[in-house]
Amino acid sequence: MERPQQKEQFSNAYVRAVAATAGYTLYKPEVDDDSVDWGIAASGGKGTTRSPRIELQLKCTSQDLLDDGNLKYALKAKNYNELRPEDYQVPRILVVVLVPNEVTQWLRHSEESLAMYRCGYWVSIRGWNETPNTETVTVTIPRQQQFTVENLSSIMVRVGDGGVP
Repeated sequence: MERPQQKEQFSNAYVRAVAATAGYTLYKPEVDDDSVDWGIAASGGKGTTRSPRIELQLKCTSQDLLDDGNLKYALKAKNYNELRPEDYQVPRILVVVLVPNEVTQWLRHSEESLAMYRCGYWVSIRGWNETPNTETVTVTIPRQQQFTVENLSSIMVRVGDGGVP
């Protein structure tokens, strides 16, 4: 398997692990022609919207993109333009999973634990300004916006209450 496919599969496993641990179901569009790689859904709910959902565009990189407070990712302009509209019925987010350069360092396991190395970060670019760029747009993601069980649960509660991610 080529490295880009390995990154894609590893980031898929990361999203699956976070969503499963948080207690949400996943769905995957058969074709990604609208910048949606995964959908995450809750059953029932206590908010104003029953069974809230979000959709996400998933990226994975081994580049060193972190500075003191942010991750800066060069997102394709196509994806940027498809994630920023405010009129989607299901809110969308971008998730960028970082992995070490060496594939042998992505995963460690023993009888007691399984550890995936590095982590994912999320951002909603809903409502962001149009761009004149035709190739890429640098998206800044605060480092505290890690794609964790707790943060995913908070996103789903906000969406279930009629808010945005």
